[in-house]
Amino acid sequence: MGRLGTRSRLDQAVGAFSSNWRNANLRRAELSFLGAWTAEWAFTVALGIVAYNDGGALALGLVGLLRMLPSAVLAPVLSPFADRGRRERVLVVVSVLRGAATAVAAIVVAISGPIAVIYALAVLSTIAATLFRPAHSALLPTLCRTGHELASANVVRGLLDSVATLVGPLLAAIVLAFSDVSIVFAVAAAASLWAALLLFRVRYDAPPRPPAPRPDLVKEAIEGLHAVGRSRDLQLILGLAAAQSLTRGALTVFSVVVAIELLGMGESGAGALMAAVGVGAVVGSLAASLLVGTGRLGAWFAVGVALWGLPIALVGVFPQQAAALFLLSFVGVGNALIDLAGFTLIGRLAPDAVMARVFGVLESLVAISIGVGSILASGVIAWIGVEAALVVIGLVCPVLALASWWRLRRLDRSVDALDLEVSLLQQVPMFQPLPLPSIEQLARGLEPVEVAAGTPVFTQGDVGDRYYVIERGTADVIGDGRVVATLGEGEGFGEIALLRRTRRTATVSAHTALRLKALASERFTAVVLGYAPSAQAAATSVDRQLDRFAPGEPIDEPRPREERG
Repeated sequence: MGRLGTRSRLDQAVGAFSSNWRNANLRRAELSFLGAWTAEWAFTVALGIVAYNDGGALALGLVGLLRMLPSAVLAPVLSPFADRGRRERVLVVVSVLRGAATAVAAIVVAISGPIAVIYALAVLSTIAATLFRPAHSALLPTLCRTGHELASANVVRGLLDSVATLVGPLLAAIVLAFSDVSIVFAVAAAASLWAALLLFRVRYDAPPRPPAPRPDLVKEAIEGLHAVGRSRDLQLILGLAAAQSLTRGALTVFSVVVAIELLGMGESGAGALMAAVGVGAVVGSLAASLLVGTGRLGAWFAVGVALWGLPIALVGVFPQQAAALFLLSFVGVGNALIDLAGFTLIGRLAPDAVMARVFGVLESLVAISIGVGSILASGVIAWIGVEAALVVIGLVCPVLALASWWRLRRLDRSVDALDLEVSLLQQVPMFQPLPLPSIEQLARGLEPVEVAAGTPVFTQGDVGDRYYVIERGTADVIGDGRVVATLGEGEGFGEIALLRRTRRTATVSAHTALRLKALASERFTAVVLGYAPSAQAAATSVDRQLDRFAPGEPIDEPRPREERG
């Protein structure tokens, strides 16, 4: 049994990567993330060196804070653009802007230009980077069909994020060993422009977006906040992500100060310490691929949050170079678990219409927390020293993860139940073309209905108000007094009256006791007709059923409610 279970996990892991590779749009979207985050990590190391040489640990912390504050304000305000149109186009613009700002920073450093200009360009680049992840995170569910495929996409993205966490600082360390910071900025600019080129080639049938000729970005941003405010589960995930980001901000300071002052590794040592995080992230991402389909994403999210802090605290207890490199690799493992679990959970919990805005709220919290973490680390180092600061800040995430454990396990159970509903709906051909956010919108509207054997669900000539899917049992379709079809588990009925705006064309009666899932007409038609492939599949289904049986007498259209006697 143990070998069979391991083999099944390995098959799932291989399937996660192969499904992403076969889907050309997912492949390009994922590789664009690799380019974008390689640029981010290389840029972060380069900027850290510039700030430290300019004013020491305090300047490093202040730059980290000032860099993130504008992003924190603008991320939720600008993220509605990704909900208003095609999300990959927003990503192209963002990547080009980042690449241009970083390239100019490289030139300014090379000619020994004003440091203030570099800081201003860093703010601009960070605003663009902050917008990248919300739009990208909202794009992935649109390119997926099932929760498993979305989890797989987040595993792959987590691996590429981990590779970027390794490659970005490693490239910076190598370049700094042989050249200067300007070349690191140039490498980061090239990576951003490569990401833009990949995204420009993404092609897919986008779900419809409501027309919005007059943008009100503040109002739309507030809708994202309201979506978070209505969901305690989203609040929990975002709160823990903020704690992890605070620790991440502190780590950008710790990596430089620990390398230069505590361990005597020099400037390139900062890149080496962050590269250790990247090594752990790569290993952790490969391990996380074995967790696809476990149904315990909340639990693994808690473990990932804890691992973002505990190793940092232990570096303060064991301040040796080898120990620091080994311990920080476990921070990377935690990062991989957060990428898999956190982003998958948010993608499952947030409504598609405001998904980019919810991710924008997340990025705003992340930006604030990173900035606060960087200045907090600088202040705590000045107050109690490097080693004690590592311990104090490193314990924040483990304590919060432990306190949230039981709520996250309850969240796991609710997501498992949603997966069962989605699986039932995906047995119906007209729902199969729907992207994951749309079919989950249907699943959340399902209502249970029990019908005793021999009892009609509805009668020919009735007004249609619901669509039904059989969860258990069989049903007879009776037209003009004769049985024209028998339906079983996973089959649906009732769409003709809803789609053709007519009365029921046949009677459906329970052959055995039925357990049904019902969808209200408004939700059914809005989703099915709002997405071209599912609308076409639904029309084909209606035509096929009417070819099999059409009522002997015309069925009148139902009169409006106010005209009925």
